[in-house]
Amino acid sequence: MSVLSYPFMQYALAAAIITGLSAPAVGTFIVQRRLALLGDGLGHVALTGVALGMLTGVAPLTTAIIVAVAGAILLEVLRSVGRTSGDLALAMLFYGGIAGGVLLANLADESAAALNQYLFGSIITMSPTDLTIVAVLGLVVVVTTIALRPQLFALCQDEAQARVMGIPVRLYGMLIAVLAAVTITVAMRTVGLLLVSALMVVPVAAAQQVTRSFRSTHLAAMAIGLFSAVAGLLASYQIDTQPGPTIVVIALAVFIVTALVHALSHIRTRQEAPRG
Repeated sequence: MSVLSYPFMQYALAAAIITGLSAPAVGTFIVQRRLALLGDGLGHVALTGVALGMLTGVAPLTTAIIVAVAGAILLEVLRSVGRTSGDLALAMLFYGGIAGGVLLANLADESAAALNQYLFGSIITMSPTDLTIVAVLGLVVVVTTIALRPQLFALCQDEAQARVMGIPVRLYGMLIAVLAAVTITVAMRTVGLLLVSALMVVPVAAAQQVTRSFRSTHLAAMAIGLFSAVAGLLASYQIDTQPGPTIVVIALAVFIVTALVHALSHIRTRQEAPRG
């Protein structure tokens, strides 16, 4: 019997496909904007949302979305309006998110172990309702990043130039942060809140090794993310490991391969260059 004949694996595969596409889709802009740790910060904030759901009896996925989006908006406000630098604001999200999550989980009479399925992912327990939410949010992320790619790229490349071009810098900056928050909640059941940032960043870093334009990097990162998510899920079933870490390890393996290809190509180019 094929592994995909099981309903839970069908749900898991669909979630892996959505996550593999959406995480690098927004991650490309985050890397370009030099905010590679944004996913980690928002992941910790989403943990507070999960614990809030446990405390109030609301679906943790719903509260995680609300709290993560609120945290993303607050971060962007602190960066663009206040005097707080980006790295300091991210640090506060790190510490406040994890502390708030554990505290609220304790108030809900839940142990830290209850948060494990969100910290490290639990894709094989995906329900049809969860999958529907993930699919809708993932589609929004992918379509938005592709449709607004020129404007978002201009913002990430040079904010001052983007402002001169008439692009609403603050609005689009807020949009990137919100899309990142939504992606965090989409991926938290797939790779977990502690590893979601890797799926947003590593495929982008791998794509940058073998592409020349931003558009090709964006599309290649999504392809690498898709491959890593699907291959990681299937491999985890075969070797009996957790899907989240397996997905990330495969993404890192792809990065190593592309980095070697880039290095060898660079060496060959130097060897073939005419000597003066």
